[in-house]
Order: sequence, then structure tokens, then C-alpha cells
Amino acid sequence: MPETLQGLIDRVTYHNPENGFAVLKVQVKGRSDLVTVVGSTTSVSAGEHLEATGRWVVDREHGQQFKADELKTTHPASAEGIEKYLASGAIRSIGPKLGAKIVALYKDQTLEIIETAPDLLLHIRGIGKERVKRIRQSWQEQREVRKIMLFLTEHGITSGRAVRIYRTYGQESIAKIKANPFQLADDIRGIGFKTADELAAKLGIDRNSPFRARAAVQYSLRELAGDGHCGYPEPNVVEHTTKLVEIDQNIVEEAVRFSVGTGVVVREDVEGEPWLYLTALHRAEVGLAQSVQRIASVTPHLLPNIDVEKAVVWVEGKLAINLAAAQREAIRQACQQKMLVITGGPGVGKTTLVRSILEIFSAKKLKCVLAAPTGRAAKRLAETTGRTAKTIHRLLEFDPVSGDFKKNQQHPLNGDLFVLDEVSMVDVVLGHQFFRAVPSTACVILVGDVDQLPSVGAGTVLADLISSGVVPVVRLTEIFRQAAESQIVTAAYAINQGQMPKLTTSESLADFYFIEADEPDDIQDLVVRLVKERIPQRFGFEPKTDIQVLTPMHRSVLGARNLNQVLQTALNPDNGGPDVQRFGWTFRIGDRVIQTENDYDKDVFNGDLGIVEKINRIDQVLVVNFEGRAVEYDFGDLDELSLAYVLSIHKSQGSEFPCVVIPVHTQHYMMLQRNLLYTAVTRGKKLVVLVGTKKALGMAVRRQDTSRRYTALKKRLQEV
Repeated sequence: MPETLQGLIDRVTYHNPENGFAVLKVQVKGRSDLVTVVGSTTSVSAGEHLEATGRWVVDREHGQQFKADELKTTHPASAEGIEKYLASGAIRSIGPKLGAKIVALYKDQTLEIIETAPDLLLHIRGIGKERVKRIRQSWQEQREVRKIMLFLTEHGITSGRAVRIYRTYGQESIAKIKANPFQLADDIRGIGFKTADELAAKLGIDRNSPFRARAAVQYSLRELAGDGHCGYPEPNVVEHTTKLVEIDQNIVEEAVRFSVGTGVVVREDVEGEPWLYLTALHRAEVGLAQSVQRIASVTPHLLPNIDVEKAVVWVEGKLAINLAAAQREAIRQACQQKMLVITGGPGVGKTTLVRSILEIFSAKKLKCVLAAPTGRAAKRLAETTGRTAKTIHRLLEFDPVSGDFKKNQQHPLNGDLFVLDEVSMVDVVLGHQFFRAVPSTACVILVGDVDQLPSVGAGTVLADLISSGVVPVVRLTEIFRQAAESQIVTAAYAINQGQMPKLTTSESLADFYFIEADEPDDIQDLVVRLVKERIPQRFGFEPKTDIQVLTPMHRSVLGARNLNQVLQTALNPDNGGPDVQRFGWTFRIGDRVIQTENDYDKDVFNGDLGIVEKINRIDQVLVVNFEGRAVEYDFGDLDELSLAYVLSIHKSQGSEFPCVVIPVHTQHYMMLQRNLLYTAVTRGKKLVVLVGTKKALGMAVRRQDTSRRYTALKKRLQEV
């Protein structure tokens, strides 16, 4: 027979807003000790009144606790409860000290005052009009967010995104969700089609609803884009969608026709069969090809009165270098062609070549503009050339009002030579945005390693530009003596040629090591010891800033998620300081974090790495330092961040780290491929350590990524 328990929540030991799971310490009348209550609830704060229905159990580790099947919380009614509630940070801008002052004056009427007459708070020292405004907004938001959470929970959905739903839809939230829950998947970051579909079913929306079928078609195309495809053959999209939603194929085909008719999806014949594209990806692919053709078709902008041979001799003297034959040829091409691709692996002198070209162009008083896809890549480009370099996003100047870049074909960038580095990372959308803003009169030099992983986003831009034959290409293959002495470089080339690298296991001071371990748990322990003790002691690298662990996958014992939590415990343990738990992560001051998507309002972008600098539980903000720039995050936006002690190899593209540690195990079977391992090894600047099994390493070296990305960019480039 279930029991009922009532009391005041003294503290919230743990609460996960994603699934609602909570561990609470509760003051119960007649009991001297606090009672541990475990259950599920949408939102909870210390000081609230709790009513729980369930049973008493004895947990082997934690002793007696009340396991609740149902938890209900209500705003506190007593002055004591209200003071605890305000001290917990439940209302933004009110902390423990200010909460105590307000309750001392207004006692058990405090919440009523905040609700109906917040201006009365102005009588309290330390509260001005601006703070009253923030308190009023926070109270209103919290009340509405609770309603949304309650509505979602009643329909079997738990979501930490209720704050974002409210900020997007306001007080219309519940009405909008009821009208078309599938709109959530389009409008709310972090809510996908599956969650929206689950909610739609609970709301009684017909499984054969055209809304559902149209949303499913778009979801299928987005999933395919996430796998790198720009477009996809229509029959395969229909089959994929039909399996996904388990409805009649005719309904899906009608949804495709409707989506094409309304312009949400584009149908185009490619290679003799109809392909479907999300409109934005089609526009990007077509626009990128047109921009390349536009720039290339304008008469070559020959440098004024230049003798290339003399220029080469001059630049060799100025930089005190000797250029190889291929580098000299590249300079000749750069001085005569509108567009040039320079590709090659590590140690072949791409950087030296770019510096030489920049010196020659600058000597002729021509404006050189340098860019790269990520902040780290731009920083590295700036360091190696001694010139200013920007990310593509910052170069194009995002305008939050219009939601687009200020620099485009109508308002082009200003420059004579544009150098874009790490082009293997550039997807079709970013490529389109960059090229459309380059003036027709300018020259463009694209630098990248085509053997690395393709971009995380859709397309294979660098490979398509090279294979199309419409842009001149210089392949640098000669490894310079200094680079050839590095075992990192020789290992990378061996891997790229499908050969096992020479595995150094001795204690000689090499820069490339392999440490054998068979079991995932042993590999995990070794990685922690290497990062925390062995590498810092032997090589002097700083664990939090110099050493980066790279892993092929997100899940599994050796995946990024688990290893991040293990390394956080080892390198930045809970020392009683402020922390914040959101979206499956615990963030602490000093944590290394990565931005996981573009946020133009904050001016931070996917792949930016930073350190958590401040956590303010009163104002519910966390501050991250990105390379000297402080960026503030509302607690509700923390799904934009992940811990970054460990990165997936895909996320590490365009970055270099002093030291890289790579676990390699057959647990990662699906991802063990040559270009993945090659990309990981080439991220290490001074030291690379592989930890795992020779079997997994051999698998990765032998297996080439033969999966095709559906993109028509090459064909479009050749046609125009």
C-alpha cells in the first residue's frame, strides 16, 4: 500500500532536468533527521513544499530512503521555506543574503509581493529598478516554464528545453505545441523529430497526418545532411522516411510533393535520377559553383610588372629559406591564376609557401586577407604567417537583425588576395557563404590536406574542387628534412599509405609512442595516468591546456562522453566550489569546454575551445574564457557546451595540440578508418601517444572510407 509523505525541501542533492530524476533532502514533521526522497519531477527548488506518494526502501549504499512514484511540489508558504527557496537561486538576481532581507521585511507574503507588487521591493537596500525588472522577468519566466514542463510531463515528455520553448514562443507556448507539435523540431534547438513525434502521438494526432509525414521527410533529409549528403536520390528518401514513421508510402510521396510545391524541398535530376535537397543545401551547392565560376572567369589579375623568377629569389632571401621545385611552381601559379588549390600532408611546406606568396603580394601593395573555418585554425594561421587571420564567420560579419552575413555578393569583402586555410573542414554552406562574398577581381588560394576527414557538415568541397579539374592544383609531396626526422610525420604518411607505422614503445625521447593495452578499462586507466602524471612528469606538458585526448566515438567506455567525465574527476574534482548540472554534464570552474554549435549572438562558433571562468548561481550565468574573451551563458543555454578534456576526432579538425593521446580499440570498430586515424595523428605537434590494441590499429590502417557522400558540386563546377 503506497504511503504519502509531506515536508519542506531542505536541499536538492541532485536533479536532472532532462529526465526529471531527483534526490531530495526533506524536513518531515516528527522526524529529527532529514529524509532522503528519490523520484522524478519537472522542476524543483529548496524551500518548496513537497508531497510524495511511494514507499520506504533501504538502499545498500545510502541507507533508508523514500522512493516516490509521484512527486508534487508547490511554492513554499512559510517564511522559512520562502527564505530557503530564494537562497537556492530559484529566482534570478536574488541570492541568499538578499533573499533573507526581503523575507525579513515581507515574511510569508514575499512571493505574493513578487507576483503582484514587485515595485515594493524598491524599499529594500540593494534593489534598484533594473534588478526589480530582472526579478519580475525571472518570476514570470519560471511560472510559464513550469506550466510548459507540467504540460510536457503530463504527456510523457521530459525536457530541459522548456526555458527555450518559452523564450521562443512566449505565453503562446502550449497553444502552439498543441496546434502543431512538429514545429518544435524546426524551431527549438535540442528537440528533434522523435521527441515531437512522441508528443504528437500523446496529443492524439493521427499517425497518418500530413503534418507528420512532411515533418518526417524534412527530418530524413536533415539526418542525411548530418551524414554529409547534400542531396539524396528521391526513392531512397521515400523508403527511409516510410520506415521511420511506419505509414503508407503514398502518404510520404504526397508529403514530398507538397514539400517540393511549397519550396521547403528541391527536386532536381542528377545523374539521370531525381534527387531531393533541403532548399538551403541546394542553394548553397548551386551558389558555390556559380561563385567559383564567377571569380575564375574574370581575366587573371596578373601582378603588376612581376618577374616570377626574380620574385622567388627575392622571397628566399627575405625569409632565409630554400624553396623546393613544387613550391616554386606554386608561386608561379599563384602569380598567374585567379584561383589555386595547395594540398599536401604535414611537413611538406604549405606554411612556408603561403608566407612566400603573401610576401610577394604584399610587396606589390596588394591587400591580403587570411581566413580559416575555426578560431583555433585562424589563430594558427596568424601565428605561422605573422599576419591577422579571422574565422570565416567573423570575416563575413554576422548581422543578428537580419539573421545573415553582412558581407555577400551585393556587399563583397575588400581584398586582392584571399587565403583560406584548412579547406578540408569547409562544408558546402560555409563554402557558399565565403565564395559569394569574394570580389570577382580578387585571387583566391585554398590550402588544405585532402586526405584528412571530410567536413563535419554536408559536402566534400575540397575534394570536389580538386577532382573537377576547373581549379589549378599544386600537390606538395616532398617532406622537408626537419619534418622527416619527426616520427609523428613519418607515422602519418605510413598510415595514409595503408602501412602500419613504426611503433615506438621504448623509453627513448621520441615524439610518437604506442602503448599496448587490451581491455577498455585498462586503456581508460592508462589514458588518465598518461594525462595526469606520466606525460606532464616526462615531457612537462600541462594536463589541462597542452594535452588533448582524441577518440573516434562519443559512446562506449572509450567514447568522448565517458572519458570526459573520468578525466574531469581526475583533473578538476569537486572541491566544494560552485558547479552547475545541465543537459547531462556537470560544469565546474576550471573545466575545459567546447562550443558545439554556431551562436552568432555570442560570437562563438562550433569548435571554439575555452575554460570555465565563473559560475554565478544567483544570476544563473556561467562565463567561459575563449582565448582571452569572456562569453556569458545563461544556464538554459548550456547545451551549447560540452566538456573538452576529450574530443571526438571529427571535432579536432583544424586544431593542433602540443600533445595528443588517442585510444584505439575494437570497441570503435565502426569508426576505425584510415582517414580518421591520419587526421588524429596529424593533430599532434610535439607528441602523439596511441593506447590500445595492435589489432584495432591494423584495422584502422587497412580500412579506407569508401562511403559516398551524395553531392553534385563536382558536376556543377564542370558544367558552369
